[in-house]
Amino acid sequence: MAGKGTQTPPYWYDGTPVPWTMRLLAPLYAGVTALRRRAYRRGWRKRHSLPVPVIVVGNITAGGTGKTPLTIALVERLRAAGWKPGVASRGYGREDADKPLWVQADTPTAKGGDEPVLIAWKTGVPVRVDRDRVAAGKALIEAGCDVIVCDDGLQHYRLARDIEI
Repeated sequence: MAGKGTQTPPYWYDGTPVPWTMRLLAPLYAGVTALRRRAYRRGWRKRHSLPVPVIVVGNITAGGTGKTPLTIALVERLRAAGWKPGVASRGYGREDADKPLWVQADTPTAKGGDEPVLIAWKTGVPVRVDRDRVAAGKALIEAGCDVIVCDDGLQHYRLARDIEI
């Protein structure tokens, strides 16, 4: 879901021509992204491992591709198998995005983010929104979780993951 005040550019899906500025910047962005990913893989930048399994749910396409429903289904399956999952999310589009927050089913979406609130409401598991996925994972472990599911976190390489979906 799009955050507050954001819109998907029309050229993503409807065949509208991509602006020349975006075409010009795309190779630069791709290069920086590849360099950043390589830096984590080669150990030039430190990845932080947690003492519990970390599962990252993501997609190369932004918005509307089913990541959050998949996260909910995964959390429900983990609970049924005897795990105590917790969900880490960035909470895109929420107010006070710099402030970490425990999200409950009744947390206003403006404060917690629409997807984290939906996950908390549907699953009842601990949900932590934080720009720092490592800190979110540590907080979830302290709350008793024995597996961390990251909703939409493929590009957050600092947190080591055991499984990517």
